[in-house]
Amino acid sequence: MKEFTYHRAESLGDVAVGATIIAGGTNLLDLMKHEVMTPDSLVDITRLDLARIEPDGDGLRIGALVKNSDLAVHPVIRRDYPVLSRALLAGASGQLRNMATTGGNLLQRTRCPYFYDRRMACNKRDPGAGCAAIGGVTRNHAILGASSHCIATHPSDMAVALRALDAVVQIDGPNPRRVALADFYLLPGDTPHLETVLQPGEIITAITLPPPAGGQQRYRKVRDRASYAFALVSVAAVVTMNGTQIANAALAFGGVAARPWRNPEAEWLLAGKMPSDPLFADAAEIILRPARGWGENQFKIPLLRRTLIATLRDATGLEAGA
Repeated sequence: MKEFTYHRAESLGDVAVGATIIAGGTNLLDLMKHEVMTPDSLVDITRLDLARIEPDGDGLRIGALVKNSDLAVHPVIRRDYPVLSRALLAGASGQLRNMATTGGNLLQRTRCPYFYDRRMACNKRDPGAGCAAIGGVTRNHAILGASSHCIATHPSDMAVALRALDAVVQIDGPNPRRVALADFYLLPGDTPHLETVLQPGEIITAITLPPPAGGQQRYRKVRDRASYAFALVSVAAVVTMNGTQIANAALAFGGVAARPWRNPEAEWLLAGKMPSDPLFADAAEIILRPARGWGENQFKIPLLRRTLIATLRDATGLEAGA
């Protein structure tokens, strides 16, 4: 591991431009050990007052330093935003959730093995080097939103649930701002090393959630083993019913793109319709229309279709009534 300086921030003003922020360190320390990230300076922000969960109008404000374990079991989250609780509990291990923070979870880096292996070409790690994943082992790679420069996926379960909940990221810096999670992550294009809209000197301070949507909330994660594995495909669904019809549906997908994936056209198709397998299949086709497999990950296309249909059957009650 490369030598670095360490400083503990006592205020947001202590977060120096150019320094790398550390909180729980559950992803950063691994990257430093592999020398994928080699910061000259670390700023520890764990003393900042960013670990509260509190009302935000009719919604909720989640501080960037709230631990994943605390967020998952918070009574308001479990009651009003259960899809978030379920997503958090589906991710990592209990020990990691006890250290991982809300802000850190959003900013974790891809688990693409070519990104971690410095002997391999990786545009995300070394812009212009190429992408060794293309033509390589691609089982865990993207089928949506990828490019010829990068086919890595974003690993967060929490971010998928937050995308379905229309979360907003609060950012502090020279010009404090709020950014919808829908706009926070960047697709790889020809600059896969640029992953979010954060600028130098900016820091995530909180996530805000809108008033509870109610309805049925589900998080379904398909993975290679039942514990501590990243998603091959995951679906976060927030579905409200109007009698026997679907009033609204918010659907976000993980394990398939460089950011939590959402397609409004598929949601519009479902609104006002009676639940049925053909309807759900049509929604899946809209989502998968731009999908492309890269060899071994071709199976994710039918897997996403089946996972979405199963999730919607459960959320709409079609499964019980079939």
